[in-house]
Amino acid sequence: MIRIEFEEPTIEICKCCNNEIVKLTRFVFKDEDAFAVYYLKFTKGHEDKFAIGLISIGDWGTDKEPKNRFSFPFRLWVDETDYQVGLIDKEESPWKQDLLGTILDRKEALEHPWIDEVFHITDHIVDEDKILIEYFFD
Repeated sequence: MIRIEFEEPTIEICKCCNNEIVKLTRFVFKDEDAFAVYYLKFTKGHEDKFAIGLISIGDWGTDKEPKNRFSFPFRLWVDETDYQVGLIDKEESPWKQDLLGTILDRKEALEHPWIDEVFHITDHIVDEDKILIEYFFD
């Protein structure tokens, strides 16, 4: 069972368009154990609505070096019928911190044994993250 802990968003102003950039940090627990963290970033007011995200899965229950953590960058958008999730390469991700573990490129991510967990988390994101849902449907 997955549970998401929602933090307050961070808001910045885009230098090119003066719209709000929303940054979200979320903590994911599996059976009440620290399991993953995810980040989302999107800019309100752009015609092309999408969010960039990153899910880091691994040993989040410790403060140790992130040897067994892997991060999966992705893009999230809505088409005519549903949410869409596409994995992206690490160069396209705004998150680069060592704390996140190894950030995978798209090809590596698709072959990783934890990819099903990533998509399980994205299913919860689009069902439960109210700030993201409001962004897409306001």
